[in-house]
Amino acid sequence: MAERSPDYNAVVKTPFGALGIVVANGLVQRIDFTQALPRQPDCTLSKRTVFQIKTYFEDSQFRFDLPLADAPTQFQGRVRQAMLAIAPGAVKTYGELAASLASAPRAVGQACRHNPLPILIPCHRVVGSAGIGGFSGDAQGGKVSFKQWLLSHEAD
Repeated sequence: MAERSPDYNAVVKTPFGALGIVVANGLVQRIDFTQALPRQPDCTLSKRTVFQIKTYFEDSQFRFDLPLADAPTQFQGRVRQAMLAIAPGAVKTYGELAASLASAPRAVGQACRHNPLPILIPCHRVVGSAGIGGFSGDAQGGKVSFKQWLLSHEAD
């Protein structure tokens, strides 16, 4: 049965399921994978976010232009900026990103895992040195399949 979460400002269907959108204080705060029923945007920013997400699924080279909440920590902010610099269709390994940040691959992986804005902040473009790596906290399964789908979508 689908869950209903009143805290979403919108829930948009995508090719892989639904995304719940949370906005507050004029910023996109969070994008969640959810089983909630689709929900129309309830404000201008959630409407703009839904529009841009749908546009991305039609045009894999689309660049998001949304006001985003700050990263929770300074390090996560640095990882976020590094992820945003990876062009659609390109990937970097956790190790490559870590080297550019004078950090460790595991720390970069944790920052990616805790990314509250998947797709908008393209953590799916960060892969393991020996495989695709995890996605949004999952090491295998549906979210990792979605990561592969996103990478294929952007490679087209």
